[in-house]
This record gives sequence, C-alpha cells and structure tokens, in this order.
Amino acid sequence: MSKIVIALGGNALGNNPKEQIEMIEKAAKPLVGLIKDGHEIIVSHGNGPQVGTIKLAFDTASAVNDKVCEMELAECTAMSQGYIGYHLQQGIKKELLNQQVDRNVATIVTQVIVDKDDKAFSNPTKPIGSFYTKEKADEIQKSNPDLTFVEDSGRGYRTVVASPRPIDIAEKTAVLDLTANKFIVIACGGGGIPVIKNDAGTLEGVSAVIDKDFAAEKLAELVSADYLFILTAVDRVAVNFGKPEQKDLAEMTVEEAKKYCEEGHFAPGSMLPKVEAAMMFVESGSNRKAVICSLEKVQLAVKGESGTLITQ
Repeated sequence: MSKIVIALGGNALGNNPKEQIEMIEKAAKPLVGLIKDGHEIIVSHGNGPQVGTIKLAFDTASAVNDKVCEMELAECTAMSQGYIGYHLQQGIKKELLNQQVDRNVATIVTQVIVDKDDKAFSNPTKPIGSFYTKEKADEIQKSNPDLTFVEDSGRGYRTVVASPRPIDIAEKTAVLDLTANKFIVIACGGGGIPVIKNDAGTLEGVSAVIDKDFAAEKLAELVSADYLFILTAVDRVAVNFGKPEQKDLAEMTVEEAKKYCEEGHFAPGSMLPKVEAAMMFVESGSNRKAVICSLEKVQLAVKGESGTLITQ
C-alpha cells in the first residue's frame, strides 16, 4: 500500500491540554483506520496556539519573577513537541489497542535545518499563539513591547514571528529506521525546531517557527512518501471561497493550482501555504501526490472519495 505523511494542524489540537487530549482521541480513529487499511503513516503536527502560549507564559512570568528565565522560541518549540507528542502517542496507542492493530508509536524531537540568510528573519509573518481582541492584543503588547500582533484571517489578533523555509531534517535517518521497524512516527512537530549550521558545523537553534505544512512537505520528500496529506477544517479546497460562486475542487494539477494562487483564491497563512506545500511535494519526484482534506474524511480521501487531489 502507500506511505503517507500526514500534517495535522495545531489549531485542530485545541487550546489547552484537556481539549488536546479530547481532540486527539477523535483524530486517532481515522489515523489508525489508515493503518488498518494497510498504509504506513508518519504524523507531523502544527503548534501555533501551543508554542505561542508557552512563549507568552515564560515572557510574562520572567517579567515579574527573576527566578523564571526568558525562553527562546527554539526551546519553546521543543517543549511543544514533547507534550503534543506525548498526547499523540497516548491517543494513537489507545486506538491501536481498540482496533487490535500491532504497532508502536514514538515521537522524535526533530530539528529542521533552515538557511541562516533566509529573508524571513527580517520579515516576521507566521502567526502563533492564541487569538485576541484588538484591545487585549494592545494590552499584552504594552507589557511585552518586543511582540508584534497582526489580524489573522478574521479570527482575531495573534503574534507573528519569522518563518524560514526548511532545507533539511537532522533526524531523517531516525524516522526511516523507526518506520522500518513498524513504528508510527511523530516527527517535525510544530514545523520542527528551527536550527542553522554554524561555522563550527554544529546545529544551533534560532528564533523562528517553521510552517508545519512546509516541514511536512520536506519530511515527505526525505522519506520518499507516496502521499502528503494536509489536514484542515474543510473537506475540499475551494476557489471563490465564501462567495456565491464558490467551487469545491476534487482534483487540480500543479499548473492549475499555480494559476489559482496567482489569482488570489487562497488566503495567506491559511489555505495558501497548504496548496504551496502540496505543489512542492508533487513536483519533488515522480508519482508523488498530495491531498488536502478534513481529518474526519481522510480514509475516504485515500480512495478518492473526498478531499482535493493535487497531481502533476
């Protein structure tokens, strides 16, 4: 059957640990269903709400208590990988037992290598953390003047940070070794911990958050996946979204997708990076396909009965 890299959105995991556990229990059923159908899966996930909350907690606490240190974004991403991975491991393993599927689950704390000269470092665009009203965002910014807030897709105000593109994954061999031994691997959580190669040739964390869709795309490339599945809140990609002439797309070629992107059909920070990541994966090798679909219908999407299939 197929090797599938699955990108789960951070917003689909809730805003606190209790919500996250509940939502992962729901997510685990269709994911394990794919394994039961004979597919091999590697799971990646976002951390936008979670990493922003961790960062804000340290910034706020350190401002009023000298025993609490400030925490860099790279370390905050590592923390989010740990606790989200822990919940995913528990939720998926529970469902494996429920469906009587013999698999192990492991999370890899994953470093994703970026270019130290990436232009994104001088132009922060990646929204992270919770959504706030304009008044609340202004209040937080007064206490944390280094933060930048922007309005995010009509849902409220969030902080933004640099979001460089991934160029390699330090732990790719570990992912391959574990999958070869019947493990379901959770990797590149939150887009991975962003690192650069310094002059000594070692890896060094940087203050940024990598978009999870682009990190999942790079992961799918490096493990030679057949499919990249990017899961979102809608069943299919649409053009003229939210308008009377909205059209849901069951399939589109890379050429068609590029045309739709140029025409502005997909919102930056929302559907646009998903479509861009899908195109990149499809173009990275022969017979590679990407699917954008809802989590609930992922098993149907594998059969071509839901989702949007992106092909050459």
